[in-house]
Amino acid sequence: MKCVVVGAGPAGMMASCILSKNGHDVVLIEKNEKLGKKLYITGKGRCNITNNSDRETILNNIVNNSKFAISSLSKFTPQDTINFFEQNGTPLKTERGNRVFPQSDKSSDIIKCFEKQLKNVQILLNTLVQEILVKDNVAYGVKTTQGDILADKIIVATGGVSYPLTGSTGDGYKWAKKFGHNIVELKPGLNGLVANNTSVLSGLSLKNVKANIYADDKLIYSEFGEMLFTHKGVSGPIILSACSFINKYYINKRFNKNIVLKIDLKPALNEETIQERLIKDFSSKPNMDIKNLLAEYMPKALIAFVLNQANISNCKKCNSISKEERGKLIDSIKNLKFIIKDIDKIEFAIITSGGIDVKQISPKDMQSKLVSNLYFIGEILDVDALTGGFNLQFALSSAFACASSINS
Repeated sequence: MKCVVVGAGPAGMMASCILSKNGHDVVLIEKNEKLGKKLYITGKGRCNITNNSDRETILNNIVNNSKFAISSLSKFTPQDTINFFEQNGTPLKTERGNRVFPQSDKSSDIIKCFEKQLKNVQILLNTLVQEILVKDNVAYGVKTTQGDILADKIIVATGGVSYPLTGSTGDGYKWAKKFGHNIVELKPGLNGLVANNTSVLSGLSLKNVKANIYADDKLIYSEFGEMLFTHKGVSGPIILSACSFINKYYINKRFNKNIVLKIDLKPALNEETIQERLIKDFSSKPNMDIKNLLAEYMPKALIAFVLNQANISNCKKCNSISKEERGKLIDSIKNLKFIIKDIDKIEFAIITSGGIDVKQISPKDMQSKLVSNLYFIGEILDVDALTGGFNLQFALSSAFACASSINS
């Protein structure tokens, strides 16, 4: 059986590997000059290929449409992913948070592993698919810049619209929409947040802090870990995941709620403990400027923000801090507040949230319910997860579920 796979990202390459292994005639079409262009930059070039955990953990980290992913994740688990690469000569390692990387810390090794398994696949690089050929609701081929290619099965793995320079320009959505598929609004997933007054903090990294996100004073997200200030807002692991929860309030590129970030700089200490420590320090260092004392509590760059929120002068002596001011200071340490103005542009997002409505896709084999012999896999679907290798695992699982269902 002849199969055309459009898009040589992780999902497209995995589907091609499985189809080829099962004896099919496979053509893999990629508009870029090389395979896995976006995969090269995944995980800062290290490629967090999966998460070494059970299926339930993976599902719990899928933010949108986790039920749809149950079937494919049952057929191809994180352990199957690990086995696939290690049995094909690419040793992996598991790090903090059960994140799995190649031992070499090089994403290129993951791509090389795929390339070895694609030796019997016809690969067309620098080739643009212009149209999916469909007649009477049955797909039968593709129109490309190198001519028409007829096939029994067409698998679309063109990804989302994030990082368009890697080729993710939303081609698959246009084809799907043409055939009657609903496209759930595309939003930036796993992205930085735009906030006020952070430019002077740009580059400052915070570890062991807790980020609390509120929408109209309702807590919608709370996570402990690392974050980073940028010239236009905040980023880093716990912020990227926060983006997925904020997205539900992000409609037509505007918030329909007031979104606020409150950073707990001392999550291991309660307010009473901090108060006891401050009273002790104020007593032992009465003539010290409060800004100098706080250098023992937090990075110096944050001190002005904390004192400003508490409405305390930088140069105020410790012995002149009132009980009320001390209370405000503690609140600032535990709830350093930043107004979130926006989510960063979708082209900078790690993944695309939204996509083809999964109600119109079979979860068992990823085949369209509207067009026979047409399949959609990976990021193009309205399934997205938190950071940690969960998105790549779904991409690989959906690819396997699709490819393994196609019989000769």
